[in-house]
This record gives sequence, structure tokens and C-alpha cells, in this order.
Amino acid sequence: MTTYNQLTQLERYQIQVWSARNDTITEIAAELGRHKSTISRELRRNRQSGEYCAEAAQRQAVSRRRAKARPRVTPLVRALVKHKLRQDWSPEQVSLWLAANKPQRASHTWIYRLIAADKQAGGSLHKHLRCRKKRRKKYGSQDKRGQIKDRVFIDKRPPVVEARSRLGDWEIDTIIGAKHSGALLSLTERKSLAILLAKLNGCLAEEVINATIGLLSELGDQVLTITSDNGKEFSGHAEIARVLETEFYFAHPYSPYERGTNENANGLVRQYFPKDRDFSTITQEELIFAMERLNNRPRKKLGMLTPNQVLCGIKHCVALAS
Repeated sequence: MTTYNQLTQLERYQIQVWSARNDTITEIAAELGRHKSTISRELRRNRQSGEYCAEAAQRQAVSRRRAKARPRVTPLVRALVKHKLRQDWSPEQVSLWLAANKPQRASHTWIYRLIAADKQAGGSLHKHLRCRKKRRKKYGSQDKRGQIKDRVFIDKRPPVVEARSRLGDWEIDTIIGAKHSGALLSLTERKSLAILLAKLNGCLAEEVINATIGLLSELGDQVLTITSDNGKEFSGHAEIARVLETEFYFAHPYSPYERGTNENANGLVRQYFPKDRDFSTITQEELIFAMERLNNRPRKKLGMLTPNQVLCGIKHCVALAS
């Protein structure tokens, strides 16, 4: 079943031009890639004194849409919401009550917006809230994970890293076990998609420093950059960069897509170490098994080569594979 898309204002201007030069409905439909019944209906509805005006047709179309639109929350339900709020019900209580007792619902987010609009208009609904602190946006201005000293953000990272044209650009993260029972350090190489794992007892910065250096120190000049999120466990980034002679960068807060390679790799790792696993019980043999399986699995993004096959172009591939 095909979906009908309404004509745009640009299409209406084109219809006006072609109609004025007496093109047929079939010709106009072919030019626009529309069905001729769509063009016929448009001209029939919006011709005035035998002429078609695009601006007038657009105004009429908008007017028709507005006339057909029904408010998501009816005036009756809106009045009922205000009544319950004045009885000192919380927005969540009102929302749940509507869901259980009325055919039409209103989310607690919508109710908070209603209260904000009422307050801006001089109303008193906000005075019935138990907590009257200023509501903050959920994301954006405040990084609740704390500040890490001397961070260099991803904006300063060389453009060549984004191109994936070389080996040696790594993304790093931690994977947490069930009920915070230990963690894994996860490293992913951007070009080859190779995955390295190390067991952590917790997420302390000192542990992360030692594990990162332990995994990458044998690779020498194949560690050119490392990019992490803003977890406090990476507060030792300067020491990692110094020992490995590399550059360390941070993605922006709440921007996991800037480390998408590593995020995807962590999802693959979960096949072997699921969320309900107590990570304190993971053995080194299990880590090696998971790395060998993941690094010898053909990847579509690599043209069905494996990460190890891509890495075999360098002298350190045996060390990575083991």
C-alpha cells in the first residue's frame, strides 16, 4: 500500500507555471512524478476564475489541515487535569489515574508542560506541586560525572582518525558486571575492529592505567591515539599517554556515537559476558577465548575479512591474536 504525501509549496509553484503554459494534467503529473488524479484534484480545488495560484493553494491546504486536526488532549480532560492538580495530586498521579479511568490519556511530561504554560500566564497550578524547584533539562549543560583534569576533546583529534585509513587509533571503555561485580577494560582499533579485553576488579583509575598499558605496550608505534568517554576511571589519561607515547582524547559528554566502534564492540563482547554475569568470576582463559573468537570472526565492514587478517599487515599481529 503506497503512502500519499501532500504536495509541497515548491510543487505548487511548479504546477502554477506549467498550468499557465497550458500543459495537460498528464504532462504535469509526469514532470512531478505524481499521479494525475493528485494534480487533477489540486487544480479542481484551488483554481479561482480559471487560474491556479500557488500561494493561495498553499494557504487553503494549510487551513484545511488545521481544520481537520483534533487536539491531542480534549478541553474536558484538560479541565479534569487542572482540577486534580488543584487537589494537590502530582502530575504522575494524575497521569496514572487517567490511564486507569478515562479513555484519553495525558503523560506526566505533558502535564508538567501544562503547569509551566499556566505559570507563565500567571496561573497558580505550580503552587500545588510538592517540589517547586526549577526543573532542569535532563541532558546538556551539566556533566554529572565530574571533571577530569587536562582533558583534550575529540575536536582536536587529527582528521585522519575519522578516515580509518591507518592502524593504531583506539577507542576505550569499561564494561560493568552484574551488580557492579567487577568490570572489563575494552579496547577497539578503529580500522581493523580488533578487540582487546582485560579484567578489572573495579573501575579505579590506577587499575585502568595498568590494564591499558599492559594491553597496548607491546604494540609500539601502532598506538597513535586513544579516545575514551568521560568516566572518572580515565582520569589517569596523562600517565597512559606518557608511557605509551600516544595522544589521548575524550568524546563529548552524552555522545556515545563519537565512540561508535567501541560501543558496537562492547555489544559483541556481551555475547560472551552477558549483563547478568558476575565479572569477578571471569578467568583469563575466558578472556583469551572471547578475544580469539571475536578477532577471527569475518566482519561485513571489513569486506568479510577478520580483524586479525587486517592486522596481519603489521608485525605485531601475532601478539594481538594471542
